[in-house]
Amino acid sequence: MQKLGEIAEISTGFPFDGHKYTSIGIRVVRGENIGQGELHWEEKVDKRWNESTSALDNYWLYEGDIVMQMDGNVGKNIARIYTADPMLIAQRVACIRAKVKCSQDYIYGILRTKLFKNYIERCATGTSIKHISLQQISDFEFDFHLPEIQAKLGRIIADIDDKIRVNRQINDNLEAMAKQLYDYWFVQFDFPNEEGKPYKSSGGAMVWNEKLKREIPQGLDTPKIGDIEKNIITGKTPSCADEDNFGGDIPFVTIDDIRGNLFVFEAQRTLSTKGADSQEKKYLPIGSLSVSCIGTIGIMGFVARLAQTNQQINSIVFEHEYNKEFLYFSLKLYFENAKAKTGNVFANMSKEEFASIIVAYPPKQILQAFHNKVAPIFDSIKNNIEEINSLTKQRDELLPPLMNGQATVNSD
Repeated sequence: MQKLGEIAEISTGFPFDGHKYTSIGIRVVRGENIGQGELHWEEKVDKRWNESTSALDNYWLYEGDIVMQMDGNVGKNIARIYTADPMLIAQRVACIRAKVKCSQDYIYGILRTKLFKNYIERCATGTSIKHISLQQISDFEFDFHLPEIQAKLGRIIADIDDKIRVNRQINDNLEAMAKQLYDYWFVQFDFPNEEGKPYKSSGGAMVWNEKLKREIPQGLDTPKIGDIEKNIITGKTPSCADEDNFGGDIPFVTIDDIRGNLFVFEAQRTLSTKGADSQEKKYLPIGSLSVSCIGTIGIMGFVARLAQTNQQINSIVFEHEYNKEFLYFSLKLYFENAKAKTGNVFANMSKEEFASIIVAYPPKQILQAFHNKVAPIFDSIKNNIEEINSLTKQRDELLPPLMNGQATVNSD
């Protein structure tokens, strides 16, 4: 048996002062940036440090480093650094870096096993928010393999992760394509006019709209989200006092499950039929758009299975398919530009405030034409996410028997 701290350097980050963050400078990896396998840089959690000081010399991250949350989803949200871009590590984030003669890919594999996750769950303290210490991470014990076996195991893990990363890059590019069309049609207002020509560029009449504080095409409506799609559901958590409410097959979606996933197939927590039926009005049909409205505002994804969410999320259940992609990009633009209401601790937006968001709403035929063009792109993204989930499951199921010797790796 070997302790993790004997084969890897394990450290945490610097207690940055919030007032020194800027929109430029060096990215700081905080717990909110760490997902399952990758980093996320949404605007609300993309903090950048803009002061140079020698006190930060020990807090730089390097390509290949492993980072994990030490608060919250401890043992679950772990990611590799796949870029040489300069980054700093914040306090309460652990950096795990292999010592000489130990494979970093191999260590990453160890940290993705259920053995490690179960160990962290046993060690973590706290009720509503779990915490783990550097010492507890360092004390994790496991069967250590010879260097040649490490290399083979690491290569398998790296190959699968490379394919997952490629799929994510493809999805980013596909979404960017769809957004470019949205911007052209509904930000620049060059959607096709009655003659099939770009509306604004062809001299279409524009008028000032006081609600949106900008010019929009003459005759365009400016309804509230709740008037466009009336069925908006705020999630809820079943009673935690009854353990039978949890652990079934129904995804219980939280912000971390949406982050980085345009389509949400799975959740870290699940509900039993009993738990979900105890709040049956909270069911979300496939295709509903879930939007975080407490904590980190504006994280969005479509549920890809019948699901429920917690109370931090408002979801739009669509009556009209042609609204889906349009409202997704409209809300994304809104949250990028608007300053969310701030409470004492977390930013928050009530269901009523969410439903009251105003958008410039084009005629049905324009919406339908946009939907017809971008829905196939969204379908491709959805298929890629399904493959990512399948590869992740294969990797996680393959690791334990390889690590404990029940399965072997071919020499070639």
